[in-house]
Amino acid sequence: MSATGKLALMMVLMLVLALPLVVACGNGGNKPESDISTETSEEARVITIGNLTDKTGVSSTALNVITMALEDMAAYYNEQNLIPGIKLKVISYDGGYDPSKNIPGYEWLREKGADLIFDPVPESVETLKDRCNNDQMVIFGMTASREGFLPPGYTFCESALSDHLAYTLLKWIAGNDPDFPKDRPAKIGAAGWTSALLEDYMDGIKAYAEAHPDQYQWVGGFVRDFGFSWTTEVPLLKDCDYVYPPMAPIATFTREFRDAGYKAKFIGGDPHVAFLNTIRDARLWDELDGMLFIKECRWWNEDGELVNLTKELLQKNHPGSATEIMQDGVGYFATLNVWIMLEIIKGAVENVGAENFDSQALYDAAESTVLEIDGVQYSFSPKKRFAPDHVGIYQLRADGQDLFRADPECLPLRTSP
Repeated sequence: MSATGKLALMMVLMLVLALPLVVACGNGGNKPESDISTETSEEARVITIGNLTDKTGVSSTALNVITMALEDMAAYYNEQNLIPGIKLKVISYDGGYDPSKNIPGYEWLREKGADLIFDPVPESVETLKDRCNNDQMVIFGMTASREGFLPPGYTFCESALSDHLAYTLLKWIAGNDPDFPKDRPAKIGAAGWTSALLEDYMDGIKAYAEAHPDQYQWVGGFVRDFGFSWTTEVPLLKDCDYVYPPMAPIATFTREFRDAGYKAKFIGGDPHVAFLNTIRDARLWDELDGMLFIKECRWWNEDGELVNLTKELLQKNHPGSATEIMQDGVGYFATLNVWIMLEIIKGAVENVGAENFDSQALYDAAESTVLEIDGVQYSFSPKKRFAPDHVGIYQLRADGQDLFRADPECLPLRTSP
């Protein structure tokens, strides 16, 4: 893979996982590393979660903190005895973000006794899907892609498809944003670095606009391989009412767009929230005032069972970096993804008993899962492999220099234009 390709993939990963904080907890190489979330007792049935991750490669910036969230939540479940008769153990394989290590990493985790796989690495689920189906090994992924999770099998995704998020956001804007044009369709476009994530969002925006020509006019999506200058793309979006901007380089794009005198309202999602620190550092609150976001979990300034637990675990286990993590993005909110997985394990144990827990019991429990926390529902079924059923709409406000709810209600996720 070229250096440019690696950089682009790294940025996609950071966006999806929403974590711009570097945490030095790698082992200095590609040697697999095993971690136990908490001590286990001889009386308890041990369920081992295999964490197929990157501790030392180009995506370690993001994934090391995802591992923090995984281990902290597993330890919390053990300490609180939330799955009676069970102790959770986490073992991690460092694949160094090398695609050739996806299968060796998966096999290493199985050899070490993994009962299931937690996989936050983009695209690796696509590589492993057929193998997991043949082995009947359940894998929980964090990055949504049709290729990795459809047709339904032993892979389950805790995130929503990007085009579904786009449909939901555009429908809400057309019916609720006071700046939406009253006498004509809104012009909408997008720009960014080449990535599957951006392309899925753009496909969703375009599809919704074409399905609702009375609401939107698709101006176009303008994509480049890499770079921080947007002199070509900015003028092409000058007449837009709404723009889906680049994710990682949102600060440079915003500066060029506003300096050119263009007034479009920006829209985005958790991938953009990942780079809130760059907005803060560039002092672009006024330039982005009113930007709308669709999010799959609550924000740090809200209350709720999971968000409060997330803040509690962060302060307890990582007091020295807690404030910085909270300011920089939503990466530690991988606690949501982990919670979904652990609740499914809990359900499987309740169904068959601790002594009878196996991959089939986990698979059966996953396919019948309906969970709700902080007013948001998540579910799987024999035909459904993407967990979120509801999402929230947020707005960046310059006067508070933060994100705030734009709609107090959680919205049902729209799965078609």
